[in-house]
Amino acid sequence: MRVFEKFVLFALCLGLASPAMALDGSESPAGVKPPMPLFQTPLHALNEAIVGLRAGDSAFSIEALKYAAAGGQSLAQWKLARMYASGEGVPHDDAKAYDYFLQIVSNYDEDTLSRREMGIVASAYVAVGIYALNGLPQIKMKPDVFRAHELFQFAASTFGDPNAQYNLARIYLDGVGIKKDPRQAAGWLVLAADKNHLESQALLGNLLFTGQGVQRQRAKGLMFLTLAIENAGDDPKNAWVAELHDKALKVASDSERQSAANMLTDYVTRR
Repeated sequence: MRVFEKFVLFALCLGLASPAMALDGSESPAGVKPPMPLFQTPLHALNEAIVGLRAGDSAFSIEALKYAAAGGQSLAQWKLARMYASGEGVPHDDAKAYDYFLQIVSNYDEDTLSRREMGIVASAYVAVGIYALNGLPQIKMKPDVFRAHELFQFAASTFGDPNAQYNLARIYLDGVGIKKDPRQAAGWLVLAADKNHLESQALLGNLLFTGQGVQRQRAKGLMFLTLAIENAGDDPKNAWVAELHDKALKVASDSERQSAANMLTDYVTRR
C-alpha cells in the first residue's frame, strides 16, 4: 500500500475525512455558509448586484453594492443611498443614505461625467439639498437653507433637474432664511412644469391663479392646475393637488374656464 493510501485510510479511521469535506474542497461542511465570491472589479460587483436584485437575492446584492460603492461606482452608491433612505432591503438609516448621496456629490467631476450618470448625480444633489434643508439629527447636522439653496441651484442650472427647480422655487416662496421672491419661484416652476413635473404644475397654477406676488393670470393658472390634476391620478398623496384645483374651479368664471381649456389644448399640442 502506497504512503498516500495509508494516510487516507488512517484519516478515515480517525473520522477526519467525511463526505461533507471532500479532498478536492468542492463541498463545505454541513451548516457552514460558503464565503462571498470575490469580485474582479467594482464594475463587476455592480453588475453582479443588479443580477442579484433581479433574482431577489438581497443579501448578496447589498454586499456586492457595497464593494462597488467603495470602488467609486456612482450607481452603486445611489442604489444604496435610496435603499437606506426608504428602508428597502436594509434597515432605514438616513445617516448612511446621506453619506452615500454625499459621496456622489463630492466626487462629481464635470470632465469625466458620462451622460448615463447625469441623472444619478442630479438626484444626489437634490437629496443632499433636502437633508441640508431639514437637518439630520442623527449626525447632529442642523438645517442649513443656504447650503440647500446652493445645492438646488447647482442641480437646477447645471442639469436642468425638475426636482431641484421645484425645491428651489419652494425656498423662494417660503422665504425662510432666504429673501422671499415669488417671481424667482415662478420662473423655476415654469421650467419644471414644462418637464411635466406634477408638483410644479400645481404650485405654479395656484400661484398664477391667486396672483400671490406675481401678475395674476387666472385662466393660465387654471390651465396648469387642470394639467396637474390630470397627471395626479388617484394617488392619495396628491390630494392637495385636487384641493387646489377644485378651489380654483369653484370661483373661476365661465370665460376663464373656457380660456383655460383652450390653453390646455394648445399647450398639449405644442408638447
